[in-house]
Formats: sequence, structure tokens, C-alpha cells
Amino acid sequence: MNESKRQQKFSRLIQRDLSDIFQKDKMGIFANTFVTVADVIISPDLSIAKVYLSMLMVKDKDAMLEKIEKHKNEIRRDLGNKIGKQVRIVPQLNFYVDEVEENAQKIDKLIDNLNIPPEDKDGEND
Repeated sequence: MNESKRQQKFSRLIQRDLSDIFQKDKMGIFANTFVTVADVIISPDLSIAKVYLSMLMVKDKDAMLEKIEKHKNEIRRDLGNKIGKQVRIVPQLNFYVDEVEENAQKIDKLIDNLNIPPEDKDGEND
């Protein structure tokens, strides 16, 4: 699925502004947890944004996602205040937990814990 230049530009705009909204956290949703906007994928008609959130230090990701969903309207309103002059419609926001970073960390940890014997310098295997 290839995004158009317009979709990519819009995705970056939403990602930047949502990150700013999350950082300021005026609604107190995050309570000192570290939630970042990992990626935004926008529908071709720019009406729906899939927002992938990275929650590295969050113990209960489902509860955090639920909390964010509860405040979706305020988040969308704040986003509208930021991007309203640049767009015709503020997209509907759908939030998802981004597993990519977490999976990468798990793989790194597995690799670090592998017991790989050092290679023989002569290249001989006994």
C-alpha cells in the first residue's frame, strides 16, 4: 500500500502535533508514563488516522489505550485547534499499540542472551 505524497505529509503533520499534545498532557492522561506517537497512517481521503503509540515503560498497555480512547474527543479537538487552518477536516483518530519497538527490544535481549562460543582464529573446527 503506497501512500501519496499528500497522505505522507498529512501523516507527518498529525504525528508531530499529536506528539506535542501528548507531551504537554493537559488532560493528565499519561500520569508520568512515556507514550509516544510511533507512526500515523492516514486513509486516502484523509478522514481516518491510524495512530500507533509506543508505550515502552507502560506496564498495562491495554488500560493506557482505554484511557486514551476515553479522551479521544478532547485529543481530536486539540489536534483540530493545531491543524484546523491547514486542513478541511480533522481526521477520526484510531489508536493502536505499536509493537515494533517492543518486539525489537525482545529480539535484542534474546540475541544478547545467546551463548555463542567465540570463533576459532585458525578457522579449524575440531
